[in-house]
Amino acid sequence: MKPSPTMLALVTDAFGGRGGIAQYNRDFLGALAETGAVSSITVRPRQAPDLFVLPERIEQTPARLGWIGYSIAALRTALFRPVDLVFCGHLFMAPLAALITRLKGAKLIVQTHGIEVWRRPSWFQRAALEAADLVLCVSRHTRSAVLSWAAIAPERVLVVPDTVREAFTPGDGSTQRAALAIEGKRVLLTVARMDPRERYKGHDRVIAAISNLVAKGHDICYVVVGEGADRIRLEALARDAGVSERVRFLGRVGLQSLVEIYRMADLFVMPSTEEGFGVAFLEAMASGTPALGLEVAGARDALADGALGTAVSEAEIPVTIARLLAEPKPDPGALAAAVRGRFGRETFAAGVRAALNRLIEGT
Repeated sequence: MKPSPTMLALVTDAFGGRGGIAQYNRDFLGALAETGAVSSITVRPRQAPDLFVLPERIEQTPARLGWIGYSIAALRTALFRPVDLVFCGHLFMAPLAALITRLKGAKLIVQTHGIEVWRRPSWFQRAALEAADLVLCVSRHTRSAVLSWAAIAPERVLVVPDTVREAFTPGDGSTQRAALAIEGKRVLLTVARMDPRERYKGHDRVIAAISNLVAKGHDICYVVVGEGADRIRLEALARDAGVSERVRFLGRVGLQSLVEIYRMADLFVMPSTEEGFGVAFLEAMASGTPALGLEVAGARDALADGALGTAVSEAEIPVTIARLLAEPKPDPGALAAAVRGRFGRETFAAGVRAALNRLIEGT
């Protein structure tokens, strides 16, 4: 019987990292380790600001933020360890991953997420991706974008969407409502970074809709979870619109608080125009809260083309929020079960294992 391969993972962040890409890397690498698809994984991150616990079969080296130092450390790690597979967690790192793959005679997996591959990249990045044995995409939109510029066989480019953590389940959100003193209000929620480079997330579109919703009789409170320098601009937008008392910026919160915040919301809204996938949609719906997004890019996959959440055009956002708030909230348990049936960890692990088997078997 052929032994399970060893893997070197070059990632921006994974264990101890923040955000959707870090979570995907943790889920993907964890699924490989848990299913025994690989014998060991050495993770080389660029950053890891938070404490973490590693699953069995996974080792993570200290973070190295500077690109030159990171590249040297990654090459040193590869030279002194057996490496059968190289996992590249971001297109930016693909040239380095491709070099290590050639040096070790290994196979290369390149993970793609969203906007980093929606436009034609540099020659070096394109050549590295085209040399990959397997390219993984989190959505159909991202796969289509890759195939639009990469000279690569379509069968080597697979969609393996995000999964949702087991912590996100339906429950009582009244404690959080009481803590925020928003009992009796209709709560809209967005969970997303507020990065000036990521204004496509759509916080400003929700803020712009609040006055109209209040005029229609909805006692709105818009709760925003996340951190970033664009918060100052969004706070100013709320003041200028005369709704600052209805917008609550909570910053970054812990996992248990986040679960309770999802549960307390009447509607999760993230009208993002450039979402690679949008794992926050899954977290909200798995917590029993309906979700609304735009019918563009990767959000269509997370919302299952409207089968799980609501996907509309940008112009329809205000009227759709009003309509959904006026309708009875869907059964939380049924919504959560539907989300897990499509995006739960078992389904995700099976997809990861199938992708690796295709690579190893060369089919």
